[in-house]
Amino acid sequence: MISKSSQKECFENTLLLHFSMTLGEFEFILDKDVEEAVYVDFLVDKEGKISVLNIDKNRIIQEQIPEFDGIISRSLKSLPPIGPALKRGIPVNAKFRIPIVLNSEETK
Repeated sequence: MISKSSQKECFENTLLLHFSMTLGEFEFILDKDVEEAVYVDFLVDKEGKISVLNIDKNRIIQEQIPEFDGIISRSLKSLPPIGPALKRGIPVNAKFRIPIVLNSEETK
């Protein structure tokens, strides 16, 4: 059996990859270089449905990428169905906080 911490880490890594692929589909035009962490708080309910609770970002991200919240919300909703968290075999709500690091510097 896989440990809970391993399952959580796998889930978070899968989400980060999904966000990365989603954000990679967009071309953002920025006035200045950005290297910021954005925190996405979301809930997976007892039925496995995902809802965004909060997206914690600074003013620079809000000004430079005003559509960011919508992109992240659509990205979460486009995930394949997931099962709810279980506690003693009973489905429960689970809150998550995922950091997304945005870096506008080009790689050479």
